[in-house]
Amino acid sequence: MTSTPDGAACAEPVRAALTVDGRRLSYLDFGGPGRPLLALHGHFGEARTFARLAGDLALDWRVVALDQRGHGLSDPGPDYSRAGYVGDAAALVAHLGLDRPVVLGHSLGGVNAYQLAARHPELVSALVIEDIGAEVRDDLSFCLGWPRRAPTWAALAAGLGKSLPYLREAIREYADGWGLAFRPESMVASQNALRGDHWDDWLASDCPALLVRGERSGTLSAEHAEAMATRRGRTRLAALDTGHTVHDSAPGEFAGVVRAFLEGLVEPGLHPLTGT
Repeated sequence: MTSTPDGAACAEPVRAALTVDGRRLSYLDFGGPGRPLLALHGHFGEARTFARLAGDLALDWRVVALDQRGHGLSDPGPDYSRAGYVGDAAALVAHLGLDRPVVLGHSLGGVNAYQLAARHPELVSALVIEDIGAEVRDDLSFCLGWPRRAPTWAALAAGLGKSLPYLREAIREYADGWGLAFRPESMVASQNALRGDHWDDWLASDCPALLVRGERSGTLSAEHAEAMATRRGRTRLAALDTGHTVHDSAPGEFAGVVRAFLEGLVEPGLHPLTGT
């Protein structure tokens, strides 16, 4: 058992999987009687990324977190296209029968979240987008230099260098040594497919949205975040004094702004999407 900040016990997450086009997609269901929230991690992450947040929200929200294609315990994708990622998320919503969840996404997962809302508005009641813009230009080719295998955990950590703090959850011990739960070349292919202008998708949905920015992030500038919030109706902007991985660098503050947004979505008794 784990505990929420209020001291209430919450069940350990259930690890399960679904099959989409012959591929295994693994996910964690943190359970509980609350309304559903689907969480989508960024590149190099996995479902466990959101364990702390799930505990913080456990009294009111059932968090389901997906290991997206090529990450965690999920199979690699045949591709890393926008349609592929969005289709995986939609398949999980259908598989679990989630009733128009709030969809939260960090970085890669943030774009996947707002594209899911744009292309399947009937599936999404609200959005929480963590530190990603409507235009994506970053390059991940630096990860191709990371060791594929190392004889010990320490040797792998040394090879990962300054990137280690962002990759601890992805480290695995294999039969031939220590390595990462993803293929760096897949991450590069995924980022290349993510790069581009996504303004049309960001502006296509009209559900309530919270955009969370790390003030020291090199991914989402203050000017771009302001433009996103200004141009899209029903969008709230929050900034925290941290970098790109807001949920990890400032977990308590992140949970606080997310909880405040979720509590303010609708009046009691109203449906989160329609308000009726």
